[in-house]
Amino acid sequence: MKKESRKVIIAGNWKMNKTPSETKVAVAETAKLTSGKCGCEVVLCVPFVDIAAATEAAKGTNVKIGAQNVHFKASGAYTGEISAAMLCECGVEYVIVGHSERRQYFGETDETVNLRTRAALDAGLKVILCLGEVLEQRQAGITEEIVSMQTKLDLAGIPAEQMKNVVIAYEPVWAIGTGLTATPEQAEEVCAMIRKVVAGLYTPEIAEALTIQYGGSMNDGNAAELLAKLDVDGGLIGGASLVPEKFAKIVDAAQA
Repeated sequence: MKKESRKVIIAGNWKMNKTPSETKVAVAETAKLTSGKCGCEVVLCVPFVDIAAATEAAKGTNVKIGAQNVHFKASGAYTGEISAAMLCECGVEYVIVGHSERRQYFGETDETVNLRTRAALDAGLKVILCLGEVLEQRQAGITEEIVSMQTKLDLAGIPAEQMKNVVIAYEPVWAIGTGLTATPEQAEEVCAMIRKVVAGLYTPEIAEALTIQYGGSMNDGNAAELLAKLDVDGGLIGGASLVPEKFAKIVDAAQA
């Protein structure tokens, strides 16, 4: 399978930004600016309180709405958490799982990331599964070992038929919110490595069909160069996704 046969997905991760009223405006503007861009799927992953406003604003447009986290239990005494069934009923299609900020600040481990991924997939959600190394690990030359281990642990127990609903986002932790960006060559090297690991876990065909995003400070200035790489099939966009004009330029870059 050639790169052109894989689904290109440009997803925005708004993190803890925008109120519901701001969300209505931003989603509508993003939809307007990306309308007709059939070359890639456009996703906005918004805070929980913005989901209702986002799904309403996205109705009838090309924009898909995603959440930023999901719990692995269907219900129970988990104050502040949200279940997969709740997200589905709210009209969410995608959910980010395992973002480095969840791992760093909220104690997420590969075990809980795997449980959340499985719960989301079982509920019919599409998962954007995040993984990547920290600066010390890259400097120590163990990026391959770390990323391979994360890929295997995070996908443990997930049947082959559910892989069609998995997107992997490679996010070098050292490049998130720092202004640093992996070079296109570095991004390609690790994304290709992830694809190789998935081929070993499943089949080469499943690996070739897998959408792998780059998620470390991709913006409207560097997107085209990153997206031109053979194994980079999209982007998980942070800060630039908050500005519809900048986000739309990244979507434009994905059309090439």
